[in-house]
Amino acid sequence: MDYRREAPEIIRKFLIYHETIKGHSKKTVEEYYLDLRTFFRYLKLSRGMVPRSTELEDVPIDDVDLALVRSVTLSDIYDFLGFLSRDRAVHANSRNSSYGLNAASRARKIATIRSYYKYLYAKEKLLDENPVKDLDSPKLVKTLPRYLSLEESVSLLEHVDGKNSLRDYCILTLFLNCGLRISELIGLNLSDVREDSLRVLGKGNKERIVFLNGACTSAINAYLPVRAASAANTPALFISSRRERISRSTVHSLVKKHLQEAGLDSSKYSAHKLRHTAATLMLQNGVDVRTLQELLGHEHLNTTQIYTHVENESLREAAMRSPLAGMTPPAAKKGGPKALEAVPEAAPDAEESPEKTS
Repeated sequence: MDYRREAPEIIRKFLIYHETIKGHSKKTVEEYYLDLRTFFRYLKLSRGMVPRSTELEDVPIDDVDLALVRSVTLSDIYDFLGFLSRDRAVHANSRNSSYGLNAASRARKIATIRSYYKYLYAKEKLLDENPVKDLDSPKLVKTLPRYLSLEESVSLLEHVDGKNSLRDYCILTLFLNCGLRISELIGLNLSDVREDSLRVLGKGNKERIVFLNGACTSAINAYLPVRAASAANTPALFISSRRERISRSTVHSLVKKHLQEAGLDSSKYSAHKLRHTAATLMLQNGVDVRTLQELLGHEHLNTTQIYTHVENESLREAAMRSPLAGMTPPAAKKGGPKALEAVPEAAPDAEESPEKTS
């Protein structure tokens, strides 16, 4: 997919702005394009601009122009949200797909539309007013990140075995100690490995330095001779059996494989959950949230603060230190439980009685 050839000019300029000025990754910009393409396909279909029998995926958007963009109202957006929540296929290319996107997926599409109209209004000056400035995002259910315990993390590393054990062990060690994103890990090159640190290219092409502890340096040093023996013609640090840069799907597969070998539920955990594990274990062991923000490469602190809500020993200790922690209920003091007794309903207070007269 190349949005530079497929997108109409009024959308293409927005995407180029995000790629060149805002520095967003190619993948992020492509997601913006897919979101806008879906919206304008739906808009044309709902307005009868194409035959009603046309499948959504077949609606062309090469004729989307300023006039159509200007005609969009909040009602159009809400109708689109209704379509997403009820009728949009979760997996558009699957015959067995369910229907109705979750709130997080809908919120991302709304964020794209809001960003697009803000750009047209504030940057291009093509709109007299922003029609979506008062648009609300779907309410998201806040969930705590799922992560491995310390014991489970140790078990995972101890059960790494097989043909590519040194490579896989190194990958898992970096996930669990450095909290890397999967895109950051597969993007590592040999030249990014320093004596006690890694140069990591994160979201938005932002570089950061991640320092390595003894477990990481040992794992890397054990793997590098294997990497050198492959004679792969690629700068990538981690390579596949075909001597190419390791792929995202290969990393997902090896993580699932070793989780199963360690007796852990591979349906509950993933490479990204190992990043959650690293963040949680560091926070539980005294790393402050702002340091964790820098280490994880989060742009905003509130992204990191989700990890402050997980159960940890400091919260448990705080509860135990309450001066009232030793209090016991009356029944326990007198030697056993008692049945609940009926309590007669109290008469209305004189001052609150509706019959009171002045």
